[in-house]
Amino acid sequence: MRPVDRSQVARFSSGYYLGRLYVEPHEDDRAVMHREQHGRVRDDLYDDADDPAPLVMKIGSTHVPVHGADGVPGRTVALPEAVLAATGVENPPALSEVLLAKADRASQLLDLGSVGGADPADF
Repeated sequence: MRPVDRSQVARFSSGYYLGRLYVEPHEDDRAVMHREQHGRVRDDLYDDADDPAPLVMKIGSTHVPVHGADGVPGRTVALPEAVLAATGVENPPALSEVLLAKADRASQLLDLGSVGGADPADF
């Protein structure tokens, strides 16, 4: 397993880092990534790593709240089918560029309801 950390993401804009993860479908009702990697990303990119709020990733044109979970391969984000369809990722599993929202941008998106309840899968 290779961790996702600042050495594997690049500053993209004032609100996002750019990274590459495998995107694959799964049958759960929410987007997930490897639990330890999720924690490392929170530690590296977010000021308040103890905050239970999900990471926010932009995959294609869709903002997705991403939680940590066991059983997910490293460097992978697993998406519910409805969310995967909304991202436009073709022929998964696929190595895809993802935008990781910086802490202030993620908080703003979550507060505005631009992630989660407004998500195509309504999760």
